[in-house]
Amino acid sequence: MKFEEYGNENKKKMMLLPGTCCDWQTNFCNVFDALSGKYHLICVNYDGFDGSDDVFPDMITVTEKIEKYIIDNHGGRIDAALGSSLGSSFVGQLIQRRNVHIDHGIFGSPDLDQSGRISAKLQSMLVVPLLTSFTKGERKQEKTKNLLKKIFLMDDEVADKFMSCFSKFNPESIKNEYYTDLLTHLDDKINVEHTKAHFIYASKMGEKYLKRYKKYFYDPDIREFDMQHEQWLFGEKKYAEPVLKAIDEFMQMPV
Repeated sequence: MKFEEYGNENKKKMMLLPGTCCDWQTNFCNVFDALSGKYHLICVNYDGFDGSDDVFPDMITVTEKIEKYIIDNHGGRIDAALGSSLGSSFVGQLIQRRNVHIDHGIFGSPDLDQSGRISAKLQSMLVVPLLTSFTKGERKQEKTKNLLKKIFLMDDEVADKFMSCFSKFNPESIKNEYYTDLLTHLDDKINVEHTKAHFIYASKMGEKYLKRYKKYFYDPDIREFDMQHEQWLFGEKKYAEPVLKAIDEFMQMPV
């Protein structure tokens, strides 16, 4: 695990938690400057995604390491945790477990998929080989790149950065991350005093995800945006600017 901190320590503390098969440098590259100019950022790369030879163990073991860092370095409390996709599962666990305190849990259009062991194993057997095959051979690389550009409106540079994640990380880490995320469940109607759950809802994902947000958290603050999953992180200002504005509003809310 690697934790890196940036910005003025007197500003509000925001932890950045990247999504599946990604490091924070790639996941948040297009919004890092905007966020670091306003907040003290605590950037996290999980075991297996931190440049070391370690392998990602499971979601709960990594959650425990995040909790320990917050306790040891920030007195057990931070102002916010912003999770991208799978990173939102960590935000949910940090809130639910109550071992540390987070004023604002910010969920970046997550799936919040949950399943039993058999289903999780079957899904992993299908999805993980697909993820790790995206960049095998020039033809697949070009096809994947064009798909990212078409669906998410990425430019060439951003598409190349995200594609590199499919090839530079250990497939075992990717498998463990994907599989254990499905097995790491959230309770219904989580409600922690002085903590507010905020959701960035990408409406093009579909309403079933909106229902999940309302299922797992009591009275969540949900902001709807006309975009694909995490499209605000991929460089288009028309998507990033309104979401960044909403994040600033989240951070000013009383808890």
